[in-house]
Amino acid sequence: MAQGSFVPGHRGPARIEGRVSCCVFHGNRVFITRDGGLPVIPQFDSADCSFDLDAAHYLGLLGGTHCYGLALQREATLPAGLELLGLRALILEGNETVAAVAGQAWQVLEWARTHRHCGCCGAPTVPHAADRAVECPDCKLVFYPRIAPVIMGLVYRRNELLLTRKPGYAPGRYTVVAGFVEAGESLEQCLAREVAEEVGVTIRNPRYFGSQPWPFPNSLVMAFSAEWVDGEVRPDQTELEEARWFAIDALPDLPEAVHISRQLIDDTLARMRGAA
Repeated sequence: MAQGSFVPGHRGPARIEGRVSCCVFHGNRVFITRDGGLPVIPQFDSADCSFDLDAAHYLGLLGGTHCYGLALQREATLPAGLELLGLRALILEGNETVAAVAGQAWQVLEWARTHRHCGCCGAPTVPHAADRAVECPDCKLVFYPRIAPVIMGLVYRRNELLLTRKPGYAPGRYTVVAGFVEAGESLEQCLAREVAEEVGVTIRNPRYFGSQPWPFPNSLVMAFSAEWVDGEVRPDQTELEEARWFAIDALPDLPEAVHISRQLIDDTLARMRGAA
């Protein structure tokens, strides 16, 4: 069963009929089925969707069928052939469409769970009439899903890359500098600050690579490469276990290909080798 493309949306049909795709969560694990070994968001007949739900949210169209994110109040008896899988493990399987749907479903469900009451006056919130949001009927505050902007930065010089390790990271594996954007800060300012704080060097010529939503926690990761200018590497001991230069032909273990950090490294390597 081909999954098809995903078109996000937040306003579902007034009446649900026929087959629907459901991203069903129990805690932080999601039910999936498989097609040729690959994970697939399961489909159900709308008439059979009588789960004991804590929440349900419309996500958009998945392969032309309406798709919903559902949170179960308790683990349910679902049709045979379904598998309960942790969200991180699902993302690491590398199916971009399934990861996008499950990641969005998880973030929307968690946002809704933590915004049932107004943070100002405590009144119960109600769905917004037009947007994916909830609002307070008393003080009129509107609460949208939380998105935490994150910068990733790969610093390079000549034929070397500057890579880092955080405590608890997989043994022998290195990645790039990363950190949250502060209020009032541009992406470029955040990149320069995070690099200076974490590894003690200065940079120039930031080059935007791309972005990736990441649900741990509700992040939008924006990746840059940048050229080293000055400074000896001095890792921030409160955040990093190690930071060092690696020759491009002697790199350590790197993140899996599904991570934008790995995609950034691969793209930068290709450009450096092409310019050699």
